Amino acid sequence: MSDTVNSQITDAVTITNTKVLAEAPAMAMGSLYQTIGNSVAMAAANAVYAQQQANVTYQAATTLAVTKLFNSNQSNDASGTPSIEELQAQINALTAKLAQQKNGSSGEQP
Repeated sequence: MSDTVNSQITDAVTITNTKVLAEAPAMAMGSLYQTIGNSVAMAAANAVYAQQQANVTYQAATTLAVTKLFNSNQSNDASGTPSIEELQAQINALTAKLAQQKNGSSGEQP
């Protein structure tokens, strides 16, 4: 049995080891870039979620404030502030008057 190793085998092993060592920094950077990309995407998703939740909160606060304003108008009828029903009646009367004028003016000659 011979103790010598074929030079082609040693060259192949050396080239393979060198290739693995040469690729290690690139693989590490690729992994780092993927991790950073994932972190940035998650941060953006969290920002969107937080904004959506804030919008729901703002809408609820606005609805509650408008409801309180309407309820305060109903309770202040003695102070001369019109109630919601009175305002709605005025709006309906104006709408009917506008419709009447529109229908009446379309058939008339100037």
